[in-house]
Amino acid sequence: MDRSYFFDRNLLALSTRNPSLCSRLSGAQTTLQKYKFLQSVSGETVPALIDHTGTARPLHSMVDPKKEADRLVSVLINEAEEVFIIFLGLGAGLAQEAALNCPHVSGVLVIDYDINGMAELLSSRGYIPMLGDPRFTLVVDPSPEVIKKTLFELYRPALNGGIRLMPLRIRADMDRDNFGMARDIIQETIDAISSDYSVQAHFGMRWFANIIRNLNAAQIQNRSAAPIKEAVICAAGPSLDVQIPQIQEQASKPGSFIISADTALGALLYHGITPHAIVSIDCQHISYYHFIGEACRDIPLFLDIASPHMLSHFSDFPFFFSGGHPLAAYISRVWRPLPPVDTSGGNVTYACLSLAESLGAARITVYGADFSYPLGRIYARGTYVYPYFEHRQERRVPLEAQRSSFLYRSPFVESYQTATLRFYREGFVEKASAMQAEVRVEQGLGSPIIIPGQKNGKVSGKNSNIISLFAPGKVKMTAADFLEQYSRDISALPEKPSAHKLTETQRHIITTLLPQAAAIKHRHPELSSTELIETVKRYCCNEIDKLSKMGYVQ
Repeated sequence: MDRSYFFDRNLLALSTRNPSLCSRLSGAQTTLQKYKFLQSVSGETVPALIDHTGTARPLHSMVDPKKEADRLVSVLINEAEEVFIIFLGLGAGLAQEAALNCPHVSGVLVIDYDINGMAELLSSRGYIPMLGDPRFTLVVDPSPEVIKKTLFELYRPALNGGIRLMPLRIRADMDRDNFGMARDIIQETIDAISSDYSVQAHFGMRWFANIIRNLNAAQIQNRSAAPIKEAVICAAGPSLDVQIPQIQEQASKPGSFIISADTALGALLYHGITPHAIVSIDCQHISYYHFIGEACRDIPLFLDIASPHMLSHFSDFPFFFSGGHPLAAYISRVWRPLPPVDTSGGNVTYACLSLAESLGAARITVYGADFSYPLGRIYARGTYVYPYFEHRQERRVPLEAQRSSFLYRSPFVESYQTATLRFYREGFVEKASAMQAEVRVEQGLGSPIIIPGQKNGKVSGKNSNIISLFAPGKVKMTAADFLEQYSRDISALPEKPSAHKLTETQRHIITTLLPQAAAIKHRHPELSSTELIETVKRYCCNEIDKLSKMGYVQ
């Protein structure tokens, strides 16, 4: 049969789901003889890659390649759980077809290199059922960034189950540089996804409950925050104790804008320093301890929309922003645009830095950012932990025992620094280094944080332009109407989203459910993906219905 027959039909099947790759393949050459195509004993067409000596090296068994493919895939599959498979190399697509024929396979990603070689493969046989399967994705000549982005978009541990990697051995061995890089990036990305999944499994349901309960307060917020020139950020590390005189001096300067992490609020107020703004991003109820008993009603409070819903009552000037939760992004797209603040650093000091950047600060000074426990101290005096420990102490659990338990709850990787604190520190340094503002971190007890390349105070890029007001957009419908529509959209989702061609709206809805799915899967690992989706849908709709019946949203 004419090879162009297969090529045209394959491109037609690919065009609906991956038009950009289809366009690249249309311009590729199919006559460079990257492959030689042989017939196996069982009658299958087997591609053989031509090496530098001109030798044709078959990518599959020359006896029965289909049987070989079934055997290889069976090793990867555990029928007790679903699995997502990454193939390095396409070949004849026999192993990929075998995987897609298995009901326990939730997704298949193929990474390959050489667009001309791929065009030759697509000219050799029909890949149409595979290319049309919504669980199948093919990327050719991807950069490391494309591999990361593709994996983050496709692989969702709660829905897709475990993940497996299967290299097409001959193909990978003959292009070790590209496939070796792909292996490294895949492992790095899986580690990041696993870390994010762990956080979602812990906080997913709490995030959701907080967000939908914050909509009423976010609905009536109509104020804005003006741009600033110079920011003073106060974190709650032990060095804050010895830096108070410097902060007091900064506070007396005209135009200086003091941003307090919620943890540092008590320490600042104790020393008579009233910040111009407070930032809080933690979804846990322990955040209340930062505000209880503090005179902060007149201080603007910048809150992640996923913060505990009663926190906004501590200030007469709450500002809600969109952090990293997918439901917050969906709310900004569909209901009311919330100003974004980068919270990807995972800690409130990072969020303070991001807020200062969003407000247009050209110069930022940071105090109390130790990212360690210097000299075995945990927080600055005046922060919540001290009265919290005092309240909980008893004869069997004295104050010192609680402090030690807090200090040593995670192993130190170096000099009173845990792996988490080191991660926070590295993220903070990277963020500050990339900013167009001049960032200076003042250190006291801890070792200095060096932020390279600080533009010598010269402002460029974003901060050289007029900064728009930090304010929410127009409300498109009432909070009650939004939640009612959101609940209907959740209920309308199919039982197995990975096996359906979802609309754009459905894809957005599914994304908003992923943190809750991670949390529920963590509690009930026995649930299949179908059962998990139905459980998540039921949980979210029940939570929304509960608020509606209570008259909580209007």
